[in-house]
Amino acid sequence: MTDSTHIHTTTATPVLPLATEGATTSVDWPIGWPAALPDTGARGVLKFVPDDFVVDELPLALPQGEGEHIWLWVEKRGANTAWVAAELARYAGVRELDVGFAGLKDRYAVTRQWFSIYFPKGETPDFLALRHDEFRVLQQQRHNKKLRRGDLLGNHFELLIRAVEGPIEAIEANLTAIRDHGYPNYFGPQRFGHGGANVPQGIAMLRREIRVRNASKKSLYLSAVRSWLFNQVVAARVVAGDWVVPLEGEPLTASGTTTAPLWGRGRSLATAQALAFEDAVLAPYTEVLDALEHSGLSQERRALVVKPERMSWQWQQADDQTPQLRVCFSLGAGYYATSLLQEVLAVSEPDRMLAVAADTTAAGENT
Repeated sequence: MTDSTHIHTTTATPVLPLATEGATTSVDWPIGWPAALPDTGARGVLKFVPDDFVVDELPLALPQGEGEHIWLWVEKRGANTAWVAAELARYAGVRELDVGFAGLKDRYAVTRQWFSIYFPKGETPDFLALRHDEFRVLQQQRHNKKLRRGDLLGNHFELLIRAVEGPIEAIEANLTAIRDHGYPNYFGPQRFGHGGANVPQGIAMLRREIRVRNASKKSLYLSAVRSWLFNQVVAARVVAGDWVVPLEGEPLTASGTTTAPLWGRGRSLATAQALAFEDAVLAPYTEVLDALEHSGLSQERRALVVKPERMSWQWQQADDQTPQLRVCFSLGAGYYATSLLQEVLAVSEPDRMLAVAADTTAAGENT
């Protein structure tokens, strides 16, 4: 079987879910976009326990042993990142603003990441002695800089999918295609809040139907709308079958990867065929595009294809003899493990996840 058999190629006109004009409910701004690889018909269970979803942050830099900031390598289990930051601030006796971290991690998971605490004077607290049911400090060291959002290379994932049902050969074929060619760089459902509610809220805010005073929430809503539009363009490229092949006039990443627009102020960075394609896809949303241009965001591009690194997988057998699939891979910052899994099988999570979904999706998965 050649590589080309793993990637759909079609000249069909893109048919995508469109938002309803004037609508501001999640039903009218649907979350869910087409996969690029053949449907395996497989399914499984994810996050049955926190240990089924393990994330290790890949830091941009490591602490050097001196400076005004205390860096902590923290392992959390079933805890919200911002909540852990608040607990660390309370233990240190500092403001929450003095605590930094590079990105939010999943709540219902086991995740390890760096936090920084501005603590220039006084006796350094022993954070290794801090005991908590939901997190623990594994390392402590000083550094001369605060950790800020986005200060990471990416994340390494180790996922266990339980009770897998479906053809193993088809699952293996799609995993191999992802390892060799990559997968569409959709923003995952976490980006849009529980049930996709952040998108219609953002639309209502842009239409001035609601007023949002909280700066963090405003940024969250803008990001959700912008990401939804990006996914629409990616989906159209997937349906057209040319998501890995550059169009004429399409800006590429430094590594030559295709891209799609993150909308904002300024002229589109695409020209010729790419510009015409993107204009056609986004034509139904001119009102939203105009509002985004006046919201302070600048026109940007985001990679359309993600190729995971250090990807491997292994089949296991549970005590009840049901098949389990363990998948390991590394992704750059801002890329979604759930979008990778979409190309392989449908996953469900225990019902208890619904109670904490809003907390885990404050600003995207594993940023």
